[in-house]
Amino acid sequence: MRLLPRSLFGRLVLVLITGLIVAQIIATLLSLHERDQALVYFSDQQWAQRDVEAVQLMEILPIAERAQVARILTSPRLTVTLADNADATVAGALPLDADAVAFEGQLRELLPRYAVRGYLLHVPVQRPVRVASFKLGYRTRSIIEVQIRGGQWVIFDHLRPLQLAGWPYPLLVDIAVLLTAVILLSLFAVRWMTRPLSVLSAAADELGRDIRRSPVPERGPVEVRRAARAFNEMQTRLVRYVEDRTRLLTAISHDLKTPITRMRLRAELLEDETLKGKLVRDLQDMENMTNATLDFLRGLEMNETSQPIDLMALLESVQLDAVETGQPVSLQGNVSHFFAGRPQALRRCLENLIGNAVRYGKRAAISVEDGGATITIRVRDAGKGIPENQLEKVFEPYYRLEEARSQAGGGTGLGLGIARNIAVLHGGTLTLRNHPEGGLEAVLKLPRQAAGVA
Repeated sequence: MRLLPRSLFGRLVLVLITGLIVAQIIATLLSLHERDQALVYFSDQQWAQRDVEAVQLMEILPIAERAQVARILTSPRLTVTLADNADATVAGALPLDADAVAFEGQLRELLPRYAVRGYLLHVPVQRPVRVASFKLGYRTRSIIEVQIRGGQWVIFDHLRPLQLAGWPYPLLVDIAVLLTAVILLSLFAVRWMTRPLSVLSAAADELGRDIRRSPVPERGPVEVRRAARAFNEMQTRLVRYVEDRTRLLTAISHDLKTPITRMRLRAELLEDETLKGKLVRDLQDMENMTNATLDFLRGLEMNETSQPIDLMALLESVQLDAVETGQPVSLQGNVSHFFAGRPQALRRCLENLIGNAVRYGKRAAISVEDGGATITIRVRDAGKGIPENQLEKVFEPYYRLEEARSQAGGGTGLGLGIARNIAVLHGGTLTLRNHPEGGLEAVLKLPRQAAGVA
């Protein structure tokens, strides 16, 4: 099963070509078999007619002249002899096969008034290098004896050939040309029929990165057009759902700012400093969560267009901004070519990763590798890392780890989710791993081709 193509186009082509080749081989073998059978039939007819003419000539000749005529009729494949008394039992005689029985039957029909009998003898003939596809000839001698006037027997010794004819090369060339033309036409037809499915598959894959992509062209067979129409309708409903949800959550998060501000002002009027401090901290947490929610929603609504980016310059800019604010951030590596993507979104992704590394791991060490088709950016901190079973859960919105790691930096649990959404938007991936030398490492992989398409 591993050798089978994985695509629909490949499997259709494999089935079609295999069927055509098998059909042509069977048809060719049957054609050669019928041809050889026809050659056997007509060849036997000719030899039977020749034997009949020889018998009729011997019949009218004087006995003294029959031996001379027998020598004249002898050829490399036919030996004609005369015998006064032919023994019915010959040493080494073999029973007649189907072809010999048919040949003897033809002679009996052409010579109804004569006694006819026959048998086969083996002949030690060397096997040739090239033989026919069907071994219809035999390494045998077909002996036919006919009794003529005067009681004398005419013995016809036919040397049967090893093969009837060689390979019909013109026929094979015609079949090869026909097979090639049919295969090429079939490849074009299959590709033409499966092309809309390939477009639909690519659109479904791209939908995960850009929900507002262009609609799929509704062309091709009826079934494919229906599938494309259903896909476009699904995309429209998804866009409407995301927009409605985003507007609702944005409105709620925005409207919460006003009562939070009023509550902070009222808290300042409290005389109990302990209660006042608790209320201010709670209100600050609420405001941080509201702002983080707005940032997360804006991270999902990326309307920025893709453009060529000097990714190395972007990384250096993010690093300098972090250093100016007192954050220990280092950068190494190089990106040699431009990268097609959304600059503001990528900046936000990198800032979130660097911010997490500095907040929870004291520092951020950035390394970049340009693999040609894929750019890999690693952000490593100097912390203790996180449990292996939590490496995927931390990407979930509002999911935070234990007290010592999460609340010490005041995080809300949305930064990594936003960063991964931006990575997926560019056709890439974002994963976390505990570095063997210590610390947590975020690995961001951005493919050039997918980013250009997105």
